[in-house]
Amino acid sequence: MKLYCKFASHNRKICFIKKKILLFSVIILFINAISIDKKKYSESETDPSNTLNFPKSIGNEIFYLKRDFVAFKEAVAFKESQGKYAAVNTLGYLGKYQFGRTTLHRFKIYNTQEFLKNPTLQEKAFVALCQVNKWILRKDIKRYIGKTINGIKITESGILAAAHLSGAGNVKKFLRSNGSRSFSDAYGSSIQSYLKKFKDYNVSSIVANQKATV
Repeated sequence: MKLYCKFASHNRKICFIKKKILLFSVIILFINAISIDKKKYSESETDPSNTLNFPKSIGNEIFYLKRDFVAFKEAVAFKESQGKYAAVNTLGYLGKYQFGRTTLHRFKIYNTQEFLKNPTLQEKAFVALCQVNKWILRKDIKRYIGKTINGIKITESGILAAAHLSGAGNVKKFLRSNGSRSFSDAYGSSIQSYLKKFKDYNVSSIVANQKATV
């Protein structure tokens, strides 16, 4: 009887040890699975070849993982109006991208109140303006991309952003004077600051078009 009790007690100990080993193995497998998922998620966030393009918020600004045209236009919009379609500044510039009335008339947009209420029209107007500016500045884009002026690397996206700020003519003057003829708006934003802030976005999807419409 004593021998049987000792044997049973020994088996219970072995069984308990096996259960602990099994539980420990399950916990390890679970931790590894979580680590793999986190790694995959992290890689999908940081891989520049990732086809997804979603915003990340850092402080008060929004950044996109891919520096494509979507990221470019949203960065410009945030700088201009914090991305607000109904915005009107103290000088009367309108919408998400802060269009002047003269520019809107270029695209046959005359009803500014309707323009402020129409996000689709505002997005189309921005694309059309980029197309027109790219056509006006096509020779300068070809000539100056990759060069450095006043310590700033010149890129196509920087040129288009600066043209949105100051007009294509002022950007031409800046580039062709090697930076000696600059421009700043009433709020202090300059061609130089836009060339620097909006450099190195891929805006190749924008096709130069003198007659772009909305």
